[in-house]
Amino acid sequence: MSGRVTRRTAAVVLTAVLGAGAGGCSDDGGGGASGVASKAASVGAEVTAAASSVASQGASALASATAEVGRKLESIKGGIDAKDDVKLGKPATDGDGRTTVPVTADNTEDDKKSFAVQVDFVDSDGNRLDTVLVTVRDVPAKASGTATARSTHRLSGTVQARVAKALRY
Repeated sequence: MSGRVTRRTAAVVLTAVLGAGAGGCSDDGGGGASGVASKAASVGAEVTAAASSVASQGASALASATAEVGRKLESIKGGIDAKDDVKLGKPATDGDGRTTVPVTADNTEDDKKSFAVQVDFVDSDGNRLDTVLVTVRDVPAKASGTATARSTHRLSGTVQARVAKALRY
């Protein structure tokens, strides 16, 4: 998965190991260094299992979001592929720590149209971190409309955005 989970896992493991070490330094006759090592190994196994569960939950949440975006796109009747008519600006972080990106849709048609745009937020390796659906509504004929895509949660590291799908309807 992403480096974000790895950093969190490392922080949890470090905290757990330090906590186990501090517990082993008490005056309760807890077995000294071998007791600390045993506790650290036990805590390390628990932390590894917890980290695996967190990673699995993150993957599950992303899969769920992707499925929901897919369902919404499929529900659009008469939608035409418009990926080439949609451009994204530079990602930024808002006051809540979520990643945002400006979305511009160019309506090349002779009447008013709306656009449904799936924006994927990815890390520097291209791994998807989040996906959202943004609608640019009622763009006048031969004009452009704008909206802002916002991640569903805080993303860390270098985040890029890409248009995964776009429909004009």
